[in-house]
Amino acid sequence: MVYFFYGEDDFRLKQKISSVVAGYQAKHKSGFNFGCFDLAQEGEWEKLKNFFDSYSMFAEKKLAVVKDLFDVRKDIKEKFLEYLESSGILKTTESFLVVGQKLGRLEERKSKDYALKENKDLFKKLTSKPVNAEEFNFLSGTKLEVWIKKQVEERGGQIDAAAIKKIATFVGSELWRLSNEIDKLISYKNGKVILPADIDELVGAKIENDIFKTIDALATRNKQMALSLLHRHLAEGESEIYLLSMLVYQFRNLLLVKSEIERGAQFQSLAKTIKLHPYVLRKSFEQGKGFTLLALKKIYERLLELDIAIKTGRIEASVALDLVSGEICG
Repeated sequence: MVYFFYGEDDFRLKQKISSVVAGYQAKHKSGFNFGCFDLAQEGEWEKLKNFFDSYSMFAEKKLAVVKDLFDVRKDIKEKFLEYLESSGILKTTESFLVVGQKLGRLEERKSKDYALKENKDLFKKLTSKPVNAEEFNFLSGTKLEVWIKKQVEERGGQIDAAAIKKIATFVGSELWRLSNEIDKLISYKNGKVILPADIDELVGAKIENDIFKTIDALATRNKQMALSLLHRHLAEGESEIYLLSMLVYQFRNLLLVKSEIERGAQFQSLAKTIKLHPYVLRKSFEQGKGFTLLALKKIYERLLELDIAIKTGRIEASVALDLVSGEICG
């Protein structure tokens, strides 16, 4: 049986995969029939194939997890497709294959015809029966607010309805950042209800301190200042993944704002087309002046490349942060 979990929201996507793995491991204790495979690495395709084809001494079902399949070599993708057709893995209930694939935002995928180019056949196969496919796109509006409330309650906290709306507005659909902020708010309130004032004090200040000062330094090509700010946050306990996600978040904002301005939009009209907190929108407009549209596109694409490289273990997160600063500042 094959499961395909895909979409732009890699937070919930990873949660789903972790849930499937946890459910499997609760029933099958040995661990000998579970494996994760990175098909971008030499020899991993053969290991995956042998994993399913070999006889197991344990009376357990098999589970294999494959991530970022769309990013591997063309010949590996062709072998994977052929194996799906010939092996019987699509129909058996004795072996399970989970494929997880992070995709760009919906608007990016439409503009690039993401699923209709080099991964057309693979995407079509994995989103058709009998594959169990589930898409994870960014949450917004009521769905995002429901998610925030549930996360707070599951972590033992309480939150006011107005505070939910405020943090959703401040942070948006970046669930990695939201998760981090929720943990800090719960710790700060220590059992008390999280109120809108707490969002203003902790989350609002966080947006300015953790993103904008660093972006300002990068926009003015002040490499020393940018590195100093990044490493200061690391010293204060922030994770490299969190900092990189904030850079991705803000450079996406810069790209969105700059694109609209290049099309002739006036600043006053941006709030209608780009759903950002007014403060974030104003800062994005100002910071965008330090970059050309082409430069922002290249930086954003590079950040996404580094994000993938970190999550696949090809580069250390701290090294990636230094690379970002060096490449932008020159």
